Order: sequence, then C-alpha cells, then structure tokens
Amino acid sequence: MPNFRLNQPITFKEGTGLTIDQNGIELYVRDHTGVVFSIGQAVGSGSTVQFNEVTSSKIIIDDSTLILSSNTITGSVTQTGNISVSDNLVISKDLTIGGILTAEKIETELTQSVTLFDSGSTIFGDTSDDTHQFSGSFLTSGSLKLATSISEISNDTSLTDSNASGIATENALKNYIDDSVEDEQPYLRKSFVHTGSFVSVSTSSFTATSASAPSGLTATSEEDFMFFVNGQMMEHDALTVAQSGSLFLLKIDNDSLGYDLESKDEVIAWGKFNS
Repeated sequence: MPNFRLNQPITFKEGTGLTIDQNGIELYVRDHTGVVFSIGQAVGSGSTVQFNEVTSSKIIIDDSTLILSSNTITGSVTQTGNISVSDNLVISKDLTIGGILTAEKIETELTQSVTLFDSGSTIFGDTSDDTHQFSGSFLTSGSLKLATSISEISNDTSLTDSNASGIATENALKNYIDDSVEDEQPYLRKSFVHTGSFVSVSTSSFTATSASAPSGLTATSEEDFMFFVNGQMMEHDALTVAQSGSLFLLKIDNDSLGYDLESKDEVIAWGKFNS
C-alpha cells in the first residue's frame, strides 16, 4: 500500500449515506493511525439492501425475469402484502387471486358479459338474445321477474288474483282442484228419479228438493231436469218448475202441451235432485 506525505492537515466530511468517525476534524497523518468510513447497510451481492426511494428509467430484477420501466411491469410478480392502485390497472394475461377480491363494481367482457354491483345486484349478458345455462339448482329468496309476458310464479292455492301473466305452482293447482272437486264433482254427479203426485190439471208435485249449484256454476233450473208423462217426454218450453218447501212443483202450460194432467197419469222427473 502506498504512503502519502501531507504538508497540511486533511479533513473528511460526511455525505448522504456515509458516516465518518473523524467527521470535520483536521487530521495530521503523524497523529492518527486510521479513519473509519461506513455506510448504513451492507451492499454485497448477497445482502438485503433497502432504499427509501429509487429513481431510474429501467430496473432489471433477477436476470431480466422482472423488468420495471415506463409505467410497465414485464414478467411475473407475486404480491404478498397490500397494494393500492389509484389509476387504471391493465393486465393483458391471467390474474390469479388466492384470497378475497373486493370491488365496488366488476365488469367482464369478451368471453362473457357480467356486471356485479356493490348492492349485490348482478347483470348477466348484454342483449336480450343471450342464453344463460345453470347446471345445478337455482335458488332465489326474492322475486323472479321474466322479461316476457310471464311476471311471476304463484303459490296462491285459491287463484284469487287471476293474474294472466302468472304461472301457478304444482301445489297451488293441486289444492285449487281439490277444493273445487270437493263441491263441484258431487253436484255434477247428482242424477235422481222421482215420481210425481197429481195436484191439478196443470201441476204435479214431487217430494224432493232440487240440488243447489256450488259457487262458480250456473244455478239449477228446469234445464237440469227431464219430465215424462206416461213414458212420453214433455217439452221444456211448455213447463216451469218451482221449489215450495219440501215439495218440488212441476207446472205445465196446458194449451202448449194440448192436454191436461189427470190423476191416473204417471209423471216421472229425472235430474238434479238433492237426493
């Protein structure tokens, strides 16, 4: 190592990142054996070096595996902590997230069109002719509205709202039909025969009560009966019927029929009697 002879004392001054144990002191070579210069951290190739700020037009990391330059990241990077992006982030290839992705709004394009809103609402597709297929069960806790004439799937067992654009569930139809059959079917099946008693030349009485039609069906009338005199059917336009207490009365128009009832005549009534 070469030796130096100095005619005047020497002074060393610290700078950014450099520490000198004899900072700013006039040193005479004859009086000092050495001066210690140090920096804040090790900077060897195997050291972990930390900087508060680095300014460079291009940074090459790990033998060009990762390159940072001109607002561009080229290569692969693994982010283990938090990262904040204040502007647009454009990723030209795949993005893998191992945790939870939180966003106010998510829009996807190209292979699919999906919009997720922070309220929980979701829009699938972007045109009315899009087709969406679900391979499993589809469960909804709210309303289901279709863009066609079908507005709802109803479980109203009485079908009281008569919605022309609603679809009834299996349960609603079964209960409605069961309730209807309970009243209507027995009425529709009523068909009994009774023999009349002579009252007058224009009236015959039957000890019977006409059946009452349930709600929704036409009320029972003479059209629901047929009458026979001695085996011959009587014309409907020449007769009327009436219920008088426990007696069912047949009244005829003698002039229209062309004859009078006699006590020996057999008058038979067939139709919707209660029993």
